[in-house]
Amino acid sequence: MTIKYRGSVILVRDLKATRKFYEDILNQKVRLDHGECIEFIGGFSIWQIDHANNIMLGHSVDKIEIGNHGNNFELYFECEDIEDIYKKLLDLKAGFVHTLFEQPWGQRVFRIYDPEMNIVEIGEPMECVIKRFLGLGLSLEEVSKRASMPMEIVQRVADKKN
Repeated sequence: MTIKYRGSVILVRDLKATRKFYEDILNQKVRLDHGECIEFIGGFSIWQIDHANNIMLGHSVDKIEIGNHGNNFELYFECEDIEDIYKKLLDLKAGFVHTLFEQPWGQRVFRIYDPEMNIVEIGEPMECVIKRFLGLGLSLEEVSKRASMPMEIVQRVADKKN
């Protein structure tokens, strides 16, 4: 099982001002804009904090407010064997922010706390999501829309799959 560091997420209250800061002052270029989530080419993202609360905890029984207790920073990792690492962390009785679930765009993720109560997200690579959707018989256009991924990325994954 290989777990790859994929980037950091900064949870922000004012997405527009924060984006402007990173783009205009630090000259960072946007790789993907998902509305409430902006990914920069440098490998980090900014998420609007209310959206993050909904995505991370919208289905959780144990509601906590992300961003009020020093836990407004998240490290993001990807693992193709998401079920394996999830089971391992369950067995180790890791402190979970939430259990494994599927995001609205199809990616399966879970979040845990590190020993300092920082949030660590582990998700399956979007390439795996795209392959899964293609395997279900969705068209390239349907996969692009469902996964919220640009058509060129979906096409690239489809070409590699064949």
